[in-house]
Amino acid sequence: MKIIVFGATGGTGQFVVQQALEEGFEVTAFVRTPSKLKIAHGNLTTIKGNAFNQGEVTAAIKGHDAVVSCLGSSQGMKKSTELQEMTKVIVTGMGKNGVKRIVYIASAGIHNELPGISGKLIMRVLKNTLIDHRVATDCIKANGLIYTIVRPMGLTDRPFSGKYRESTTGLPKGSRSIPRADVADFILKALKDKKYENTSIGVS
Repeated sequence: MKIIVFGATGGTGQFVVQQALEEGFEVTAFVRTPSKLKIAHGNLTTIKGNAFNQGEVTAAIKGHDAVVSCLGSSQGMKKSTELQEMTKVIVTGMGKNGVKRIVYIASAGIHNELPGISGKLIMRVLKNTLIDHRVATDCIKANGLIYTIVRPMGLTDRPFSGKYRESTTGLPKGSRSIPRADVADFILKALKDKKYENTSIGVS
């Protein structure tokens, strides 16, 4: 499978690139600053570009089987439309190239699914980011793509464990956090297994 990864120099994106290469994928990393990607491999192609640029994104997507979005907003928790803007560019590029499969990393809370008082507090703190992710995922769903929305809870830099849990309805019971390496592992699993098509999965 040939995949293109947007946000490939981010915390989770680099794990996606590395693990995909180890599993035999052909990988294209679409990055603003290639020097930040500290990975070299015969099956890795690096494309320098801006995810807001429709021409660059459309050209980069051509010839791929699937897209992985690990993009984040540069605005942190401030009000922003960056994620939805970049996603619309990617979705348009996929349409122009006939690419149907996408895995998108969002965040736990985009469906207002975090329970209890602590959950409501978290969703309030993340309100702006969650709104941006929600509009982005709505765009994906509205364009007839085959999608998997990944909703991690509390990303960490802990080592890969392979012991994460999944939920289609909310989050696994007692969810707290998940290593970025485990999220990357789930993304690749979702690409290989049709049962994850057109699903939104909470992971922790």
